[in-house]
Amino acid sequence: MARLSVFTSGNGSNFQAIAERILKTKHTIPCMICDRKKAYSFERAKNLVINSYYVPYFGKTKESAEEEIIGIIEKEKIDIIALAGYMRILSPEFVERYKNRIVNIHPSLLPKYPGTHAIEKSYASGDMELGVTVHYVDKGMDTGPIIRQESFTRNRCEPIEEIEKKIHNLEYATYPEVIEKLLDSYK
Repeated sequence: MARLSVFTSGNGSNFQAIAERILKTKHTIPCMICDRKKAYSFERAKNLVINSYYVPYFGKTKESAEEEIIGIIEKEKIDIIALAGYMRILSPEFVERYKNRIVNIHPSLLPKYPGTHAIEKSYASGDMELGVTVHYVDKGMDTGPIIRQESFTRNRCEPIEEIEKKIHNLEYATYPEVIEKLLDSYK
């Protein structure tokens, strides 16, 4: 049985998709960590009966915030960390400490369109194949080893709202499945 923590910053829809799947397995989600006090993720954690921690970065150094997060991870004995809309770049020291134990999902087919606004960039590119990438987190921006990619072929008539919906549906299906397999293979 492996222990997962999900880091989030906002609405928490990916967090909920992950939790709903993982809570049906032998694995546990001892906690969710969020850096925004008013994020809807807290309500989702409450509804899912998952402990939540608020760790702000405002008014402190990144190192100080990460020390607090490390304290939580160690206390909760976390094996795998899933970033789900976590809008912070983790320090190289933090990433190295949990090397090959931090995963992320990105709404493009990496290495195309790393960073923010990936859906908009994919849409504007005219690429016919769009999708999502689950990858390990390394010291770069969306540069870690790819675990899995899922895609679809778009038609030229779809508005960006339809593309966003397809991307999010791929995320909700793919990310929890990949995380479950990682938890199954841990240790």
